[in-house]
Amino acid sequence: MQDNIHLFGLNHKTADVEVREAFALADGGILERALLSRDGPIREALVLSTCNRVEILVSGAPGTDPGPMVLSRWAGHCNRDGARLAPHIYAHSGRDAVEHVFRVASGLDSMVLGEPQILGQMKDAYRRAVESGSTGVILNRLLHKAFSTAKKVRTATGIGASAVSISYAAVELAKRIFGETAGKKAMLIGAGEMAELAATHLLTAGISHLFVANRTLSRAQELAERFKGTAIPFEDLAGRLVEADIIISSTGAPQAIIRAKDIRDVLKKRRQRPMFFIDIAVPRDIDPDVNSLDNVYLYDIDDLREVVEENLAQRKEEATRAGEIVREQVESFSHWLKALDLSPTIVDVLRHGEDIAHRELCKTIRRLGPDVTPETAKALERLAVSISHKILHEPIVFLKRRSRENAGERFIDLIRRIFDLDREVIPEDAHSRDEAPAECDHEETISNKASAPCVPTSSRN
Repeated sequence: MQDNIHLFGLNHKTADVEVREAFALADGGILERALLSRDGPIREALVLSTCNRVEILVSGAPGTDPGPMVLSRWAGHCNRDGARLAPHIYAHSGRDAVEHVFRVASGLDSMVLGEPQILGQMKDAYRRAVESGSTGVILNRLLHKAFSTAKKVRTATGIGASAVSISYAAVELAKRIFGETAGKKAMLIGAGEMAELAATHLLTAGISHLFVANRTLSRAQELAERFKGTAIPFEDLAGRLVEADIIISSTGAPQAIIRAKDIRDVLKKRRQRPMFFIDIAVPRDIDPDVNSLDNVYLYDIDDLREVVEENLAQRKEEATRAGEIVREQVESFSHWLKALDLSPTIVDVLRHGEDIAHRELCKTIRRLGPDVTPETAKALERLAVSISHKILHEPIVFLKRRSRENAGERFIDLIRRIFDLDREVIPEDAHSRDEAPAECDHEETISNKASAPCVPTSSRN
């Protein structure tokens, strides 16, 4: 694969949060445009900046090293010293860069293995780069292929199927208890980070209402407002538990705040309708004796960790299968990239014309019947191939002229698309935010070699 694709980045593995914050690129479009210049080594650029990674993907002329320019402008854009950035950088070129992009899109390089959020963030970054005009033939195809690879990984493996965070695991357990969480009411006791994550998962699961209780009422009100729920004064907690089907508690209380005797009264008022408690506090907020009550299900953080560890092990197994898919797609992209050289495309165009001529000649000879002699058949074949070559002469001359310009790759790619030389269809909405696009991989119907002449049977030895 040509070394005209390069990636420079830092992530949660190479830099702590302070460094990632210092070199974050929230306005990545400005840097993308700054990296592009008519005579510079970079022709296309894309910036991806999230809380866990900052990556700059570029394409340029083969044989050039855009690294110094990228790192210098990156540090300058952030008003930071480049010496502070350099120790945390990883760099990939050519095939390694392509594989890294595909792995990131598929969630294989994330802090939480298999998480899907990064794919949406990549689509947002790509859409912005397209709108600003900083991507071209190579990065457009690379990102389209990355998105389709991510979709293949999601559909062919179970890498994203299991809960691998405490808050997500809690909600998944609630689904198992109730069968259906839609229409259920939930209560958060405590308003910290874990509670926020749990609230997000609960709402995604379709709960009908969220209550938030916290010792500091203003914090409860803030969180409840964000999630369109109801804030509860902490002193009213016992009286409002009757309204909740799912209770997630994560306070910093030194001792239990919910005891079995309290829940007995609540169950009577609820007419024994089931209650699901998730205690993710340390020390525990809920007395373990609560679990002895009928129609009450209590899980603590150790129970949830067991679920998470089991699911992480499953994801790691699926990651092996996902890696195989990524490598297959890297190989496919490599073939396309090599075809952007002028000579392979000229060969493919001529072969495409010859194949069409051969097929049409066969149809004609079959219609003419047995009166066609071998000599006539060969003469007709020479005529058909000659016509195809003459028709394709001007497009090939055009390609040769354009290949001497910086825009040569764009015209080579255009010709390959016009003649469908790669047998691959990329949808117009390939970078849609809603879902990773699927590519339609057609079976090869034309031999890679020119077909044998369609001559009457009697002429064959």
